[in-house]
Amino acid sequence: MSTKHTALDLLVEIGTEELPPTALAGLSAAFAERFAAQLSEQSLPHGDIRPFATPRRLALIVRALASRQPDREHVRRGPAVQAAFDAQGAPTKAALGFARSCGVAVAALEREDTDKGQWLVHRSIQTGDTTDKLLPGLVAAALGQLPIPKRMRWGDSDVTFVRPVHWVCMRFGGAAVAGEVLGVPIGSTTRGHRFHAPDAVTVAGADDYEAILRSAYVEPDFAIRRTAIREQVSASARSVDGEASIPEGLLDEVTALCEWPVALLGHFDEAFLDVPAEALVETMQHHQKYFPVHAADGELLPYFVTVSNIESREPDVVRAGNERVIRPRFSDARFFWEQDLRSPLADLQPALERVVFQHKLGTVADKSRRVAAASRDIAARLGYDVALAERSALLAKCDLVTAMVGEFASLQGVMGRHYAEHSGEDPCVAAAMEEQYLPRHAGDRLPDSECGRVLALADKLDTLVGIFAIGERPTGVKDPYGLRRAAIGVLRILIETPLPLDLRALLRHTAEAFPTSVPAQAAVEETYGYVMDRLRSYYAEQGIGADVIDAVMAVDAAAPSDFDLRVRAVTRFSQLEAAAALAAANKRIANILKKSPTQAQDATLDADLLHEDAERRLAESVAALRERIAPLLDTGDYAEALAALAQLRADVDCFFDTVMVNAEDPSLRANRLALVRDVLALFSSIADIGRLRGAESG
Repeated sequence: MSTKHTALDLLVEIGTEELPPTALAGLSAAFAERFAAQLSEQSLPHGDIRPFATPRRLALIVRALASRQPDREHVRRGPAVQAAFDAQGAPTKAALGFARSCGVAVAALEREDTDKGQWLVHRSIQTGDTTDKLLPGLVAAALGQLPIPKRMRWGDSDVTFVRPVHWVCMRFGGAAVAGEVLGVPIGSTTRGHRFHAPDAVTVAGADDYEAILRSAYVEPDFAIRRTAIREQVSASARSVDGEASIPEGLLDEVTALCEWPVALLGHFDEAFLDVPAEALVETMQHHQKYFPVHAADGELLPYFVTVSNIESREPDVVRAGNERVIRPRFSDARFFWEQDLRSPLADLQPALERVVFQHKLGTVADKSRRVAAASRDIAARLGYDVALAERSALLAKCDLVTAMVGEFASLQGVMGRHYAEHSGEDPCVAAAMEEQYLPRHAGDRLPDSECGRVLALADKLDTLVGIFAIGERPTGVKDPYGLRRAAIGVLRILIETPLPLDLRALLRHTAEAFPTSVPAQAAVEETYGYVMDRLRSYYAEQGIGADVIDAVMAVDAAAPSDFDLRVRAVTRFSQLEAAAALAAANKRIANILKKSPTQAQDATLDADLLHEDAERRLAESVAALRERIAPLLDTGDYAEALAALAQLRADVDCFFDTVMVNAEDPSLRANRLALVRDVLALFSSIADIGRLRGAESG
């Protein structure tokens, strides 16, 4: 069977109308991944696959791709030999039919021995197809599997893709590939920049691809183009002693909009700097795809950097055009700002009565009053200023009805802080206006102010309880109210600040503020379970095992901050030499107690009934450690407490090696059950370590 093949480099380029910029990088990576899978399915070995992507093309270069599939042996099993021949050795209809279907005589069939007897088989060699014949179908299949939410049709064809396809270039080695992809004939030409080099350019092979496109004013490599934009933008900002703000998402989007990027520094009227910087930055980044420029101290400078997709002979004209575009947008922002400042933030509270939060849960004003009640409770528990906490909650959503937030929804909270400051509110209240939404995403900062912590907790708890109460629990990937984010936010604030608050108690108090028409109290336990379940993913991201989480979950720690201390302690304990043996002993004790009569489980340890040396030593150690760890448990020093309990290993091992727990004497049996129950209780005051991995083998 032949397995030799020639390896050639492959170039595939799909030329389209402008691809969606926010999806370009993902489409490019998916194309490479899906095409590699297609090659694997067809048993076509290859080297590296390098993707390329510009606004008008998706391309791949595949190194050392086999020129044909390997030949494969094909084995067909026919009837059992016993059924294939009669008593005289003549072939039966079964044998004749099988041979005929294989296109051979019965004599050409082989026999194969198996554990179920002997069978007739036919072996043949299936010649592999040449790669060039397979390529059009493989490329089309890979493109058909790309993650495209909504596909387009164009012309009279039924072919669909993310954007209309205008050309397909494919070179395998130095040869053209025959066929079509997505209804477009495969050719050997690519196209350069739409304006600088619009004519078709012939590509000889994969090695020429990059150089040809660069000579035609197209940088095909997304990563190289991205780096060039970052460097150009940074250099432009440095020319005015500034530093460009270059968010990764914006950089990706601009990279996906340009084939030949050229950065230009623009300027705007310094008078616009009276408007909050966040509003100007929002306008530049999200509306115009500009990069703002800041001074070394973080203050916004009256400059921006735009990236053009053309190397203009008159860059000053391009710069002036961008400056003209930004001026009316900044003027709008200044108008909104000045309009909003005419009224103190508190005067906007009545307008919240007309804004619906959720039709079953009432208006935003209703939510604000509930959050205010929860904020008073949380502040009192923490010893914070209750009046400021309540004030923060009542003003928290007022910026939703301002002109600025109406235009720039992403500035809610940020503008609330500015308006609160201009209204003369307490600095703690002003800070809370922005911090109520923290953390917005994984790794985001937490609220710093006391009012911000209280408000962020109260607002998220209200949303969680309310939405669960009306039966809108998240399902699958659907989470329209952002409950997963809210739950993780609550946990992060409680754990990482940390705040010593009982989560279940907070949820119960939050539920009290809802009207009787909303079964909030009935939803408390479900909400609590949902929030606590988020701890599994929270700790998994930190590399902490599920067995540790299960061990702590079993003791139902009231406060997430306390839960975290236990998790850290159990994690350290699990790394001790004694951990596996003690975990196994705890599991064994739990199983023994489960099988014991109730009256035996309730027995009290009687020192006079300790007859064996091993049980006396264990009882003495338990008594001494109980006294030793009590103050450690009171202060939450669970790590030190478990380190102390690890000293029990030798006594526990000796006890189980030499003492029969289930003695025939009922009084001895009850006393020994009481002793092992006391051992278990010491550990259970921190966690159920019998759930740790290794408990079975310890």
